Amino acid sequence: MSESRPSPAPRVLAGVSGSPGSLTALARAADEARRRGAELWPVLAWEPPAGDLAARRSPVASVMACEWEQLAGERLLGALRTVFGGPGTGLPGRALLVRGAPGPALVRTADRDDDVLVVGAGARGRLRRALWPSVGRYCLAHAGCPVLAVPPSPLRAALAALHRRNALGLRLDTRLLVQERGTVRPDA
Repeated sequence: MSESRPSPAPRVLAGVSGSPGSLTALARAADEARRRGAELWPVLAWEPPAGDLAARRSPVASVMACEWEQLAGERLLGALRTVFGGPGTGLPGRALLVRGAPGPALVRTADRDDDVLVVGAGARGRLRRALWPSVGRYCLAHAGCPVLAVPPSPLRAALAALHRRNALGLRLDTRLLVQERGTVRPDA
């Protein structure tokens, strides 16, 4: 007679970097974990500033690795506080720090067939795509489990446009606010 081992609980893993897109993905992953009755595993991948290969060559880097890991842990705690108001998620699961490039580290961590990997899918221009590889695209192409790519908040583009106007010293165009809200313009 064979002894059956209980299967591990399903997991929803969220790639976290601290960016606005990853915070949106973390909140969506929590909703998905609740909906599925799964554990939530926020995952922050980190590597030394010059990469692991350069860190292996330098004796100073091995001493600094503990500091870099601690900073990554603080970034993960900051993301949890931003999304959940504290270090806990209110769901079963655990937060992980994984050393390595973000895409491969997330794919390596989401290694079960019943895992769901949630990543932010930020809007990226051609230049940005050429200079920095997309973690979301890597995960979509290489993960052995379903991947949920969460688009950025619609407010992100509006905030970026407002920031550009402010940086250029341009006045805020309040006509849109007047049309949408029916309010009185401040300069009227």
